[in-house]
Amino acid sequence: MKNQEQTKVRTARTLSMKGGGYYSQRTRGAKDVIDNASGMLLEAADAIAPPNEGHPIVLADFGAADGGTSESAVRKCIEKIRARFPDVQIQVIYTDLPSNDFSALFKNLLGFGSLTPHTYLTDLEGVYVSACGVGFHKQLLPDALLDIGFSATAMHYISEKPCPIDSHVHMVGISGDALAAYASRAEKNWNDLLLARASELRPGGRLVMLNFGIDEEGRYLGNTGGVNMFDTFNDLWRQMRDEARISSDEFINTAFPQYYRTIEEFCAPLKDKDSAVYQAGLRLVSAHTGVVKCPYRRAYDESEGEMSARAFAESYIPTLRSWSEAVFLSGLDDARPLEERHEIVDAFYKRYEDRVASDPDGHAMDYVHCYIAIRKIADRP
Repeated sequence: MKNQEQTKVRTARTLSMKGGGYYSQRTRGAKDVIDNASGMLLEAADAIAPPNEGHPIVLADFGAADGGTSESAVRKCIEKIRARFPDVQIQVIYTDLPSNDFSALFKNLLGFGSLTPHTYLTDLEGVYVSACGVGFHKQLLPDALLDIGFSATAMHYISEKPCPIDSHVHMVGISGDALAAYASRAEKNWNDLLLARASELRPGGRLVMLNFGIDEEGRYLGNTGGVNMFDTFNDLWRQMRDEARISSDEFINTAFPQYYRTIEEFCAPLKDKDSAVYQAGLRLVSAHTGVVKCPYRRAYDESEGEMSARAFAESYIPTLRSWSEAVFLSGLDDARPLEERHEIVDAFYKRYEDRVASDPDGHAMDYVHCYIAIRKIADRP
């Protein structure tokens, strides 16, 4: 059995989106979220201060995965900056955990991936790209270096799981002391994360963050009125435990290191004048929630019967797998051969696919986000 401390280490070391370019290829919805919010990045590009003489403008994508979902929006931001400052050099920094597939990221940006042969890096002069393999809960960049920080569908991850969960695989299905522990960890992480960004930002710099959360109607990712995705994860994983395909300890160890905040939780440290975040100079510009419909479900519905339920399931399950597979793999005992662990996880997703194919009604991974824009004031109070 993995003890709690081992679980904490595995969260930091092994959590990542599925690599090899798989993430961007299978997450059209995540790209839709970013593309729909690209206007927020353009507003940030319009608002930042002119660069100091001889210095570049610096952008960072925190929790970038393989970079494919944000490339178009980053390009628009760069072009807006160039319209204001034609000769400025631009540095783009991509950050993610050390287990991230940074090779896929650079292949995508260089046009070698399967997404597009033309990217801002292949088409625009004076743009320089680098990467950082350290988690975003701590400061990653030198003081006052950053002009625009961006993050999408990433900052719901907490630094570590604060306690075991024996009743569900996600915090949306728990209550009581366990939920309070997750909320406390998430509050600390959010404050630490904002303080780190406050140090990194130049005065006048901007943050644009599109984070998974719980909206005013209680909706969240995969739970917008149909079949609850996380309850389905839990039900199928529990079935495998009851059949002795996985152990009880492995079931307990499989919990997503995530917390879905409400918009009030996101905004609290930015509104409280006594908070360390407010004192560090960060101010809320705007905050709202929004839902982006699952593109795979939309394609199925719009096919008017031409797409079979099996074809829908085969198109839909890979997008769930692209970001959740690492959690289920890391929950399995290290003593199992790696091939066996992959066979178990393959069987798990096949069960999900079969369930969707047998009755597709209500299955959809709609994206529920809190959209937040933040500025750093020139002078602290």
